[in-house]
Amino acid sequence: MNLHLDETLGAQYKSKSQKIRVMSENWVGKNMFCPCCGNPHICGLKSNEPVADMKCNCCGEIFELKSKEGRIGNRINDGAYATMIARITSITNPALFIMRYSKDYNVTDLTLIPKFFFVPHIIEKRKPLAPTTRRAGWTGCNILYYKIPHQGKIKIIENGILKSADEVVQHYGQIKKLETQNITSRSWLLDVLNCVNRIETDEFCLQDVYAYGEVLQEKHRNNHNVEAKIRQQLQFLRDKGFIVFLGRGHYRKRF
Repeated sequence: MNLHLDETLGAQYKSKSQKIRVMSENWVGKNMFCPCCGNPHICGLKSNEPVADMKCNCCGEIFELKSKEGRIGNRINDGAYATMIARITSITNPALFIMRYSKDYNVTDLTLIPKFFFVPHIIEKRKPLAPTTRRAGWTGCNILYYKIPHQGKIKIIENGILKSADEVVQHYGQIKKLETQNITSRSWLLDVLNCVNRIETDEFCLQDVYAYGEVLQEKHRNNHNVEAKIRQQLQFLRDKGFIVFLGRGHYRKRF
């Protein structure tokens, strides 16, 4: 696979962001298989589509693409805050491709964030634009990349090495077991999963997760029985094969 972005496509644009958008979307359209079903190609949508950048015509999944030179960092700039919140709480939320490229425009990393790993608390509201600007009052947002559990970051290209379509689709199939449409249930699940991930050992006990009770209570202020909710999410993770119940309140991580 040719990992180089076609620089000629950006020649007509002055803005670097426009150049990269055209070059990166073209590269994905020419080279990328669908990470959800393995279809050899995904196609672009109309420019400025409010929901997504591309679509798989086989499984129907839609995707947004964000590209950045060098390190991704903790935050990823996105569009309007209100639009983003409305989108992730609806059925039209796209999965997200995150592309990292080098100074000489070679794709070094490509990661997929499935749509069911998006919840409101990973979206950071930016300050509105000043009254003196052309889009005065417009409020953008950032995706808090560091708050997404590592299970939801599916590597397709890593350090310039492409993973096979079969491997990526298998990984996605495993992760898809965590999908839930209810946004409150999704938030609880991902929050507890993050707590489990923070535990340094592969084996842990219920008390280790209870230790994050105050953090979870702060995020879910309307819930008055956090420990019961923790047990519920651990049971879900066990049923989906992400942890193993060892007995007497002890567990082992599997994924």
